[in-house]
Amino acid sequence: MEPVTVAAPGRVRLAALPPLALYVHIPWCLKKCPYCDFNSHEAKGEVPEARYVDAVIADLEASVPKVWGRRVHAIFLGGGTPSLFSARAIERLLTAARTLLTVEPDAEITLEANPGTFEQEKFRDFRGAGVTRLSVGIQSFDAERLKAIGRVHDAGEARRAAEIALATFDNVNLDLMYALPGQSVEAALEDIRAAIAFAPQHLSAYHLTLEPNTWFHRYPPPLPDEDASAAMQEAIEGALAAAGYEHYETSAFARPGMRSRHNLNYWRFGDYLGVGAGAHGKLSFADRVVRETRHRQPRAYQEGALAGDAIQDSHEVPAAELPFEFLMNALRLSEGFAVPLFAERTGLSLATVEAPLARAEAAGLIERDAFAVRPTPLGRRFLNDLLGLFLPEARSPRKV
Repeated sequence: MEPVTVAAPGRVRLAALPPLALYVHIPWCLKKCPYCDFNSHEAKGEVPEARYVDAVIADLEASVPKVWGRRVHAIFLGGGTPSLFSARAIERLLTAARTLLTVEPDAEITLEANPGTFEQEKFRDFRGAGVTRLSVGIQSFDAERLKAIGRVHDAGEARRAAEIALATFDNVNLDLMYALPGQSVEAALEDIRAAIAFAPQHLSAYHLTLEPNTWFHRYPPPLPDEDASAAMQEAIEGALAAAGYEHYETSAFARPGMRSRHNLNYWRFGDYLGVGAGAHGKLSFADRVVRETRHRQPRAYQEGALAGDAIQDSHEVPAAELPFEFLMNALRLSEGFAVPLFAERTGLSLATVEAPLARAEAAGLIERDAFAVRPTPLGRRFLNDLLGLFLPEARSPRKV
């Protein structure tokens, strides 16, 4: 691919558009978890499944001109708890996506699910509806830890969910968390061992963080200290490596050939059309990169989408901010990124960030050569410090 250069101050020119994925947000949960800062809403009574699907389809229809002719290689149904919806509703969504967009025949189609919503027959129906990959929010197999983080399922349901998922799907991710309230290093490692015993194709292990605007942020529980958390991370990484899992991203581990295509697209600064309440999207055009956000409240989103007005905000990403946006994703990958990818995805020369790259290299946070830039083990451990070196000056977004 030919090098790309800045077309004019504040504008870029992309030689080619990046890969495209589709994200569909389903915002309802059985209960809002105290650590969750996602756009999720506790289901009170029956959720308006049919009307919500109508709204998402209307949103997709209105979005077609922005992605016309582009191929979708991955679809992710996230939330919330998408598995609260019926298989029939999921099939309607996927059929609409294939009708309105050019979805590749072998596209990875992921559905998020929680143990409290597992029914074996229902999940067979999800597979029949076209879902190819299941991501199950286990978080822990320890009854006390599940109670401490406010999950609605218990340890038995967590194990049963993992069994059903792996009996039904050929591609399963189990989500786990560590550094939980009152958790020891051994208890965190026991959770990982329990997950490994199910032999899923993919595992995610997230450090619990106290996010703003959450119950835990307002009323912090007693958490393991930094040394204990670091010991948990090291033990988890060691156990997963010994079990044959590749540590390919900060919190992601996969069997060879089973990395998440959808998430890799995020981390490589690909494009994604985001539909559904509160969904975020990133779309590239020949001379700009645009961020979109849908109306956050489910009712407002449904009313807006059905009236042809699903988008709450749309703005062009200033050229000065593109390097940071690229690097805060790409440097999460253990292998980092190929040097040409920076120009391909941002429209800018890598020379625009030479000074912070040199500082990061001198600090031992990255290593680089003519072909790639990658975080060192130290850089992966202190990722926030590494990314902070690339923060741009504050700039106001421009409406488009």
